Amino acid sequence: MTDQPTNSTNTTSTAQWGKNPPKGGEHDLLKGPRFRRQELWTVIKVAREFLRGFRQMHFIGPCVTVFGSARFDENHQYYKLAQETGAALARAGYAVMTGGGPGIMEAANRGARQEGGLSLGCNIELPMEQVPNPYLDRFVDFNYFFVRKVMMVKYSKAFIVLPGGMGTMDEIFETVVLIQTNKIERFPIIVMGKDFWRHMQTFVDNALIESGTIDAIDMDLIQYTDDPEEAVEMIARYEANGNGNN
Repeated sequence: MTDQPTNSTNTTSTAQWGKNPPKGGEHDLLKGPRFRRQELWTVIKVAREFLRGFRQMHFIGPCVTVFGSARFDENHQYYKLAQETGAALARAGYAVMTGGGPGIMEAANRGARQEGGLSLGCNIELPMEQVPNPYLDRFVDFNYFFVRKVMMVKYSKAFIVLPGGMGTMDEIFETVVLIQTNKIERFPIIVMGKDFWRHMQTFVDNALIESGTIDAIDMDLIQYTDDPEEAVEMIARYEANGNGNN
């Protein structure tokens, strides 16, 4: 996940965002044309991140990625829902992959760990530091968001989306687009926290579908439940039909 924990002492100005992001690898890459040797060095650094991720995640077995906000603490209902979901996935034999940070990510990893499942994290290095949560069996730090997102899709056969912010919406819609355009198989996308997402559903129905920018059938890619065991059953049904065995 890419949402950041709320910090009342952080006085981040809006000038840090948009076309003037905090300095870092992606900042250098996206700021415009550079010397060719600089572009080549960036390609090498990106390739090294991919290779590091490939090595860490190659033998993880069947895996489900859980997306969600970094901002919920352990007393929040969505943290508890994510923890129960991670536990249910682990009992069913799935490794659980998250963005490796706090909040929903920590909760899902924590649930997987408490049931003896494999708990994985693809952590992103940010100026406002995101520290890997303490419930990870294995994690990889990434500097580039796009490399991290590839890893979180590449090794998963299903995706569970819990409440979150801009980063979570980016992840769910990008995954839907990959399926819609046949870039990846029609893996299950399961949205949890139905009350939280109802306004998004209304927007999709009343704006996107009604305006014809997407087809109503596109939303069949997404399933909804607030029951962790039902979410696992949805994934199991998909596999029972001979899918996800690539």
